[in-house]
Amino acid sequence: MMLLQSCLFALLAALLIGASPNPASPTPQNLLGEVIDALGIGLVTHIDVALTLDTLTNNLVTVDFEAQNPLAFELTIDSVSTTGGLNGTVYTSFEHKFARPVVVPPFGQANSGNITNVLLTQGATASLAIIPFGVLDLINVDVNVRALSIFGIGGVPLVISGLHQASVPTTYNLDLS
Repeated sequence: MMLLQSCLFALLAALLIGASPNPASPTPQNLLGEVIDALGIGLVTHIDVALTLDTLTNNLVTVDFEAQNPLAFELTIDSVSTTGGLNGTVYTSFEHKFARPVVVPPFGQANSGNITNVLLTQGATASLAIIPFGVLDLINVDVNVRALSIFGIGGVPLVISGLHQASVPTTYNLDLS
């Protein structure tokens, strides 16, 4: 864990030091995402999906997720864009800007709160087939965070793009009343 933390901290420091206000020399936006993927660090530990009777007609669900922070400093999540699925097939897609950013403490976890109107891209009926697997693959995740924030205030804005995470434990809650 210490090696992992050291690698991520060194990468973050390099990105921050190398970041230039000169738009002619931008920092690669997906470098941090590539390192996180290469180290096998998942930023999401669990997903909850709520399906209602309306889901069968509008193909919309509500999700929330548990985010983790493997670093020794706070991360604040401002927005997320993701596609999720199973075996390479995309079943969900959403973009969400948090009205109240998600503050993830050092070495800790935080819940995203409910994200409504998440589209089931394959439709509700086809999506029911993935429920027995109890997992969801995060096929592509882009997240806007602020590193080194203090109680969610300030911090250094970073875009982490192109994240992938397989077999995230997922609970499907059916409310058909």
